[in-house]
Amino acid sequence: MSTTAPIKDEAQLEKFKNYYLTEKPVYRNYALIILGLNTAFRIGDLLTLRWEDVFCEEKNSCRDHISIIEQKTGKTRSVAVNDSVRQVLDILWKERGKTREPGQQTCPYLFPNGRKNLTPLSRSQAFRIVKEAAHYAGLDEHISCHSLRKTFGYHAWKRGVQPALLMELYNHSSYRITRQYLGIEQEDKDRVYLDVQI
Repeated sequence: MSTTAPIKDEAQLEKFKNYYLTEKPVYRNYALIILGLNTAFRIGDLLTLRWEDVFCEEKNSCRDHISIIEQKTGKTRSVAVNDSVRQVLDILWKERGKTREPGQQTCPYLFPNGRKNLTPLSRSQAFRIVKEAAHYAGLDEHISCHSLRKTFGYHAWKRGVQPALLMELYNHSSYRITRQYLGIEQEDKDRVYLDVQI
C-alpha cells in the first residue's frame, strides 16, 4: 500500500509550485497549490474556502488570518497569511474581476468548479490538478492533495520548527502522527549524525 509523501526536493517543489503559473497558466490551480502548501489545510477545508474567509472587500485587501472550523476535527484553526498567500490571492482576486460578466452572479468559493460556476472544485478535480503538476515536476505516484499539507510540515521541520509545534499547528492528537507526516527517512537521520560532530 502506498502512502502520500511530502515533496522534499527543493527544485522539484519549485517546478511543481509554478506549473500553473508559467507552463500552463491557470491562476485558480496555481492558487490552490500555493494555499495548500502555505496553510497546510486539509483539501476538504481548502476547497470550501469562500472569498469572505480570505478577503475583506471593504478594505480591498487580504485578511491577516484565515480562520476555519476543520471539517475533520471540528476545531477552530487560524492561519496567518504570509506573503506568498497574499500575492496569489491578489492575483486571483484581479482575475476574478476580469472574468466576471456584467450581471453575472459570482461564485462565493475561492476555487470555483469550472462548469458549475457557483460550486467549489470537487476533491477529484483537485486531485487531478495536483497530479498534473506533480507529473510535470517529475514526482512519483505518491503525490496527492494531502502532499501539500505534508510538504508544509516537512519544510517547516527542516527549517528548525519543533515537531511539538507542528503537532499543534496540524491539530494532531499524537506526536506519532506528526512524525509520520514529516516523512523522516534514514537520510534525514544520517544527516544529523554527520552534521553533529562533538
